[in-house]
Amino acid sequence: MELETSHLTQKMPELPEVETIARKLKPELVGRTILSADLRWPRTLAAPSPKRFKEQIRGQKILDVGRRAKYLIFTLSAFHLLIHLRMSGDLHIKPSTNRPEKHDRLIIKISGNKSLSFNDTRKFGRVWLLADPANILNKLGPEPLSKNFTPQWLHAALHKRHRQLKPLLLDQTFLAGLGNIYTDEALNIAKLHPKRESSSVTARQADRLHEAIRKVLNEGIRRNGASIDWVYRGGEFQNYFRVYDREGKPCQNCGAKITRITVGQRGTHFCPNCQRLK
Repeated sequence: MELETSHLTQKMPELPEVETIARKLKPELVGRTILSADLRWPRTLAAPSPKRFKEQIRGQKILDVGRRAKYLIFTLSAFHLLIHLRMSGDLHIKPSTNRPEKHDRLIIKISGNKSLSFNDTRKFGRVWLLADPANILNKLGPEPLSKNFTPQWLHAALHKRHRQLKPLLLDQTFLAGLGNIYTDEALNIAKLHPKRESSSVTARQADRLHEAIRKVLNEGIRRNGASIDWVYRGGEFQNYFRVYDREGKPCQNCGAKITRITVGQRGTHFCPNCQRLK
């Protein structure tokens, strides 16, 4: 299947892309010690102050690299380093002797003559160094690949809200990690219209949606995410889209033309035949 390129736009990395980045960084960073931090654009840092950040991060050992929702989490010996890439953020491991690039906002030098560079063209990304990240992470909904995310939970949670499905699934306080691509793909597999009211979803439909969400996320991770812009590269999931960015192309299930509408100020792709609004 060939990559469609007609309407490709920049997007924020979603759960599969962030998970892929964490898995690639982990073996390169775990066990190394942070030697210093060069904060090249102060507003990249959300907390603490630049002075305290540089003091506290120096000498920290990197114990683990993981993810929660769309946050990268670096577990250090006494702190947690959180990075949210937003629209244009990216992380690179380079020799510490390399010159900084134009859009490098933070460079963390680590043992082994390496550095971890946070490059962010549009300056939307943010970094936190916290003793306890609960104030940020506890506001998030459940992880869709965790045991806490069950069809029963999803059905009950949908019925507690009276919102359209697409904006609700994008709400990180409801369910963590989903973005535009994987929401469109999951709703298509579940045969649910993006404007369907959440409280009208039946238990059987919630079961289908639960299965679809896990299916597209696991497939996205297996294929290293989706590469559809100049920021995130290396993924293959864009070659397997069912509806996203396929406006006017035939539905793989019924042959009807994929439609693009705006839902909650987000471009939304769906099949008008398979995903009817009842």
